[in-house]
Amino acid sequence: MNKLKLLITFSLLLFASIAFSQDIPDAPNPPRLVNDYTNTLSSEQKAQLEHKLVAFNDSTSNQIAVVIIPSLNGYEIADYAVKLGQKWGVGQKEKRNGVVLLVSLGDRKVFIAVGYGLEGAIPDAYAKRITSTIIKPEFKAGNYFKGIDDGTDAIMKFASGEYKVDANDVVPGKKGKGSGIWIFFVVLGGILIFSLLRRRSYQHIANRGSGSSLPFWMLMNMMGNSGGRNSGGGDWGDFSGGGGDFGGFGGGDFGGGGAGDSW
Repeated sequence: MNKLKLLITFSLLLFASIAFSQDIPDAPNPPRLVNDYTNTLSSEQKAQLEHKLVAFNDSTSNQIAVVIIPSLNGYEIADYAVKLGQKWGVGQKEKRNGVVLLVSLGDRKVFIAVGYGLEGAIPDAYAKRITSTIIKPEFKAGNYFKGIDDGTDAIMKFASGEYKVDANDVVPGKKGKGSGIWIFFVVLGGILIFSLLRRRSYQHIANRGSGSSLPFWMLMNMMGNSGGRNSGGGDWGDFSGGGGDFGGFGGGDFGGGGAGDSW
């Protein structure tokens, strides 16, 4: 009897998995990083986003796929985004460095799914901050292109290692609810530890008074790229060059990392 129950349960799960995969669109052919199945974005906006993301892929090998769908058809957005990333193989197979920015217009939900290889650079807390403080306010105002454009900019900065001191460095003019405080103390602790280690290793430099200047320089360097930007999407850091045709997804994998929000 127990074996029969297990067989039935397994069959139902297998059927649900197959049905779920059929609801997820196939990878685009020819391959594209920006895929709008709702015609929400104009041709110019899609081309601008595509150029930026292809240039980022060419520069770093990290792949960010933007997918806009009309509805989740009852599925959880986190499951949908992860399954889509796996089905399409977003990211490189060896590095597993893909990201899926999924927008479901009918459900008014957005989710950032992060591949295994980028979970350290974009932990769930960072993905949540991007969706809640960058993308969500723009979507609520009906500015879908700006929300996606600014959101992908933030993803690119985290994925390339440009860590920020607090939420203001990622979202100019906006503050997360208490999120900047713990980051400030983490950065401050790192600066103090680095200062002590450096002072021990280079005591003769510290005696000349330069030992205390490096942490400040480091802090300024970390904040150097956090300036404001306009809604036109013209400031992409070092990834505005290149941006030719997208060569295709590399077989990346996802383990469930990421976060989302609704608007």
